[in-house]
Amino acid sequence: MNLFIDECLSDELTRMAIERGYWNSTSVRRRGLQGTPDWKLLPILMAEDRTLVTKNSVDFRGPADAPGSKGLYGALDLHAGLICLNGPPGMDLDLQKTLFTIALDKLAALDNDLTNRVLDVTLDAEDGDIVLRLYDLPKP
Repeated sequence: MNLFIDECLSDELTRMAIERGYWNSTSVRRRGLQGTPDWKLLPILMAEDRTLVTKNSVDFRGPADAPGSKGLYGALDLHAGLICLNGPPGMDLDLQKTLFTIALDKLAALDNDLTNRVLDVTLDAEDGDIVLRLYDLPKP
C-alpha cells in the first residue's frame, strides 16, 4: 500500500507510515507539490496507485452524509482508497497523529486493502469519541 499524505496534514504522518512498514509512503511536501490543486493531484494518485490521507474530506469524498455525491473520488470507477482524518478546524499535530494511528491500525486489520473504499476516522465534537466508518466509494 502506497500512502500519500496531503499537504493539509503534517509530514510527520509520512514518517509514521514509513515506521509502520509503508515504505513507499510520501507526501505533497516531499514531492514538492505544495499548492497543487486537488484535481491536479488526482492523476498522480491514480497513476501511482496511491491511497490519499487527507483532512479535506469533503473535497475528495463529498459530504459525510452523502459520500460520492460530490468530491473528486465520486466520479472514479477504481481507486486505491481514501483515508479521511476528520477533526476540528486547525487540528493540531497530536490529534492528527492519534487519528492516523487509529487509521493505520484499521488498515492492518483490513490486510492493507482499501481498494474502492473510504476510511473515515472522525473525532466526534459532541462527546469526544473517535468514530471509524468504512464504506465503498463508488457504491457497488
